Amino acid sequence: MREITSAAELRELLGEPSRRDATKERPGLHEHDRAWLAASPFCLVATSDADGNCDVSPKGDPAGFTLVLDDTTIALPERSGNRRADGFHNILANPHVGLIYLIPGRGDTLRINGRARLVRDAAFFDDMIVKGHRPQFALVVDIEEVFYHCSKALLRSALWKHEAWNPDAAPSRARIAKSLERKDEELADLEVYYGPRYADNIYN
Repeated sequence: MREITSAAELRELLGEPSRRDATKERPGLHEHDRAWLAASPFCLVATSDADGNCDVSPKGDPAGFTLVLDDTTIALPERSGNRRADGFHNILANPHVGLIYLIPGRGDTLRINGRARLVRDAAFFDDMIVKGHRPQFALVVDIEEVFYHCSKALLRSALWKHEAWNPDAAPSRARIAKSLERKDEELADLEVYYGPRYADNIYN
């Protein structure tokens, strides 16, 4: 393997970005960003700890789950999960976060970078109730950069093309759990647990 070991070598390979691309980030939300957040049901949250160890966590809820508190502040609700809290531990050590928001069917994405805080209660939590579930806490992000990313990656991956989908190409979630995480449990029981009824308990 021939590694790239310097910024100069990287730039030699890539060339220079256009002035438009190099300066497209903004320090706060535009009305288009607000509309995007209102339509997005899913985002990825990237964090790292004080030593640079990284984590990326998916966050999803009904469209508009991210609340816009003002032009430079957003809040994401935290629902019940596996309690590992890898990203949240990272944030306590290093507040820098990067978020990518998707809208199903769209190739472009909205990117937000900033500093995050964990808030255990606030008046706006009442606006985050879904199916009677009030957030355990919220991730509040003070925005430093906002910009849109082009659709090339999603076009190359054919992510939204149903004809390209092949969900059975990898083992089922139940089989993965049986092999790696829950070896003492019966596969039949895991198939029931991860089956259609799994969705009934996501807000419990």
